[in-house]
Amino acid sequence: MSPTSTSSKMLDAADLAAVRQAKYNKRKHLNQVALTLSMAAMLFGVFWLVWILWETIRQGLGGLNFALFSQMTPPPNEEGGIANAIWGSLMMVALATFVGTPIGVMAGVYLAEYDKKGWLASITRFVNDILLSAPSIVIGLFVYTVVVVRFKSFSGMAGVIALALIVIPVVIRTTENMLVLVPASLREAAYALGTPKWKVIIMVTLRAARAGVITGVLLAVARIAGETAPLLFTALNNQFWNADMSKPMASLPVTIFKFAMSPYENWQQLAWAGVFLITVAVLGLNILARFITRQK
Repeated sequence: MSPTSTSSKMLDAADLAAVRQAKYNKRKHLNQVALTLSMAAMLFGVFWLVWILWETIRQGLGGLNFALFSQMTPPPNEEGGIANAIWGSLMMVALATFVGTPIGVMAGVYLAEYDKKGWLASITRFVNDILLSAPSIVIGLFVYTVVVVRFKSFSGMAGVIALALIVIPVVIRTTENMLVLVPASLREAAYALGTPKWKVIIMVTLRAARAGVITGVLLAVARIAGETAPLLFTALNNQFWNADMSKPMASLPVTIFKFAMSPYENWQQLAWAGVFLITVAVLGLNILARFITRQK
């Protein structure tokens, strides 16, 4: 081999190494830029989250006392609490979850296990997507037109219906997605043992996806716990204690909205206390669900 050909090959190898190094440096630079932007976006979001939590804790803790849980909403510049609003929120959120969760889970099971590509499944997914993206005020207005106007009265039950319509699409979407992620081999093993389909769904697939399903239910609860617009059109508000679901009922979000917009200092303090209670309740539900899921 001549010295000329040897040197040309060495030059080609050097050029190739230089090109590879240049590409590596470019990818490394782009990676650093992307990492920097991602970190900046994360810090930006965390900054506002921490600020909101700090203000909620700082302003809310000052309003926590025994009267908050034992007295009704007061007139301006007088002492009182939000016991009626706490009770109303607990009742409506619990009943809406009780009504919406079974419907959402069963619909999700149907979409994931029985009819994945049928015409009914396509229509159900389309309607479910519309409900997921629909503003809550639209759902409240719909229930107002169908229920409140027809019965000529605001009521806690109308609020339950509106909140349940918000729960259902969230539970459907999460249930279907979690069941689709369950490996088919689990189902096939159960079928090979002669297990009927309904029992496979209950004992195998739903058990395997229980963490995701519970998370979906909690997401729905967290969403409806702070909804104000649907309750303004349905349950309205009530300054007094009310356990009759056929009459107007107070709720924490509506009370917070009303008191936070007022010029009275005692009402504003009660509004911050209500915000703190909702935040703690949602956080506690998430921690409890994670603990129960991990234990099992």
